[in-house]
Amino acid sequence: MLDVCLLGTGGMTPMPRRWLTSLMIRSEGSNILIDCGEGTQIALKEIGWSPKSIDIMCFTHYHADHISGLPGMLLNMTNAERTEPVIMVGPKGLFNVVRSLRCIAPELSFELRFIELDQDTEEYRLGPYILQCFKVKHNIPCYGYSAVVPRKGKFDPEAAKAAGIPLAYWSRLQNGETIRDAESGKLFRPEMVIGPERRGIKVTYTTDTRPCQNIVRAASDSDLFICEGMYGDPDCQDKARAYRHCTMQEAACMAAEAKIPPREMWYTHYSPSMLNPKQYLDEMKKIFPAVKCGKDGMIAELNYDE
Repeated sequence: MLDVCLLGTGGMTPMPRRWLTSLMIRSEGSNILIDCGEGTQIALKEIGWSPKSIDIMCFTHYHADHISGLPGMLLNMTNAERTEPVIMVGPKGLFNVVRSLRCIAPELSFELRFIELDQDTEEYRLGPYILQCFKVKHNIPCYGYSAVVPRKGKFDPEAAKAAGIPLAYWSRLQNGETIRDAESGKLFRPEMVIGPERRGIKVTYTTDTRPCQNIVRAASDSDLFICEGMYGDPDCQDKARAYRHCTMQEAACMAAEAKIPPREMWYTHYSPSMLNPKQYLDEMKKIFPAVKCGKDGMIAELNYDE
């Protein structure tokens, strides 16, 4: 199972009912925070989720509306008595950016560990997640992220019986352990009783970008694809190109273009001038029917396929 919450959906500046861009992902007791704009702490408190369990922080890029809430969040985590290390992921330069911001948050109760991105695509196994990082097209280095929770193959008890594997070894084999039986000397391997890996759960998040193939590829086979819809008015197309953002139409087209279309799509990172994103939704559904307008505090619970 994986929980997703849009903590904030605003771009550029916070609005009375719209905090700046941020997303939280939870699975198996481990939390990922993607971006930390101003107001993220408040948004987190409003939904009742704790900052203490944030193990991984990812940053798309270092414009203020995506990282200005970080010093306060780090202090909040210290006040919550976190002691475990926190992994930070972001474009090259992350260490220096965080070091500068920490001049107002110098005393932390936990260690920060850094992964700086500079390749077109990169992948890391962090806790229960496979984190897939992909470069997008903004006016400074910027990345999108897919968080994948993999799922092991199904255990086959009949195969275990046929191989003469003692019942006491079954759970250990399910956990990936190779066992040599002390009496018979036989070697039992997980692949003897576990089928091929099954489809897991995948969430893809990207913002502050022009359309690009890296996003189309990342969105493919996602349970949830979250993408900026900075502008909804067709007259804003030139503005989107100039400031290197996506229109709602362009984002929907990327979802539709994916090899395996995402099961659902949410918009986020709205322009402060767009007060009612839903007014454009009917037109966007003609391009990609499974699209919704994200809003602050919007939560989804994603489960493995039956």
